[in-house]
Amino acid sequence: MYKILRSSSFLSVLVVIFYSCEKDKEIIKKEEPLIIHEALIDTIYTDEGLSELLEEELEFIKSSNTSGKSNVPGMDIYKQNSKKVYVHYMPWFQSKDYDGYWGQHWTMSNQDPDIEDEDGVKQIASYYYPLIGPYSSADPNLQIYHFLLMKLSGVDGVIFDWYGSNDIYDYGLIKDNIESSIKILEDLGLKFSVMYEDRAAFQSVSESSDIIDAAQKDLLYINNNYFTSQYYMKHNGNNLLFVFGPNYITDSESWNQIFEILPLGNRPEFLTLWNASVLVGENATGEFLWVDKEHLVSHDHFYYGKDIGYNEIIVGSSYPGFKSFYTEGGWSDGVNDWVIDTDNGYTFSETLNYTHHEISDFIQIITWNDFGEGTMIEPTQEFGFTFLNTLQQYTRVPFTESHLKLALEIYRIRKRYENNADVQSLLDRSFQYTKQLELRRVHKLLSAIKRFY
Repeated sequence: MYKILRSSSFLSVLVVIFYSCEKDKEIIKKEEPLIIHEALIDTIYTDEGLSELLEEELEFIKSSNTSGKSNVPGMDIYKQNSKKVYVHYMPWFQSKDYDGYWGQHWTMSNQDPDIEDEDGVKQIASYYYPLIGPYSSADPNLQIYHFLLMKLSGVDGVIFDWYGSNDIYDYGLIKDNIESSIKILEDLGLKFSVMYEDRAAFQSVSESSDIIDAAQKDLLYINNNYFTSQYYMKHNGNNLLFVFGPNYITDSESWNQIFEILPLGNRPEFLTLWNASVLVGENATGEFLWVDKEHLVSHDHFYYGKDIGYNEIIVGSSYPGFKSFYTEGGWSDGVNDWVIDTDNGYTFSETLNYTHHEISDFIQIITWNDFGEGTMIEPTQEFGFTFLNTLQQYTRVPFTESHLKLALEIYRIRKRYENNADVQSLLDRSFQYTKQLELRRVHKLLSAIKRFY
């Protein structure tokens, strides 16, 4: 059972800040007021009120025999900006507390997360540090934390970095992490797609197969396991499939053979990296921009420096900066040693609101969590919620940082009380209330857990 402790509520006063820039760089149009959904305030809850809430919730859990879980589907978020925003997601992390070892994307060749400084910050292969510390992509609590943050920031879906269907290197783990994530994405109503790394086909070649066979196997896997989801990302009614490059299968005839494996009428919209559609010929239906050392010059070339076909899909990009750890981490020798400064968050605002938002069909944010290249927008010690605050203002969702902190608190309390069944059930209830946007009740319930357990 719980005990009575003295504490105060953890969320500060909600402050809504509008800012304006020059007209062509303005992120929020201020013609209409932004209505904040159930604004959270620094409420001082009484012990009696919180105790009654806990008793009510625990009694419900006991009587319903659900352990706090529910089948309430979806999480409907109202966005005043209708532009679709997707985030590129790296599902490749392992942590010792969850997986039993530190994965290579936290260590690279020479970093050791078991080494901590006096503040408890672990040595990881990045110039930046997650607000929750290094984590495992397989952890369902991590997945809930990330995807709740996305929903409350106006993100419409996730583009997973996907390394094929074969269990070589860490590719099998990446696939498993994606597929466990999909269950939570679907539960929250987020869309998803995959970005195929064609190097996976190259590295899967054996004596009894060739690169075409390997790519066909991967494409069939995508068709049979991902395209079948009602939450798979579509454009004009067709599934969207991305390829990073291509870098290894670089002629249109090969891609013609690869796509022949699909059932008739099930061919997806196929998007390549910018200036790479020529490598796949008529199989390409669009291109996406990526972060580049030329920064905004590349944006200009991509959006305005070429003829865009009538049916061509144009995917805009936005990123907070770029600072690769690969050389320092022992993974490369001078490759990608250029830097795009975050400029205290202005780079993200600038690329997010660049003129392309009028031209692009949708936006891909690069990235949610590539710590190795320093392009992450997830909360970090260095930037806090800065990037997600900016994203909220761009998408014009009725939430601010105080609402994002609810997802953070659910994660932290979940970890702190991982062996307490009552608390875990109460957190399941908090998750369901968050999905239903009963955020003041979430705030109060989390405050009760923190005070009495």
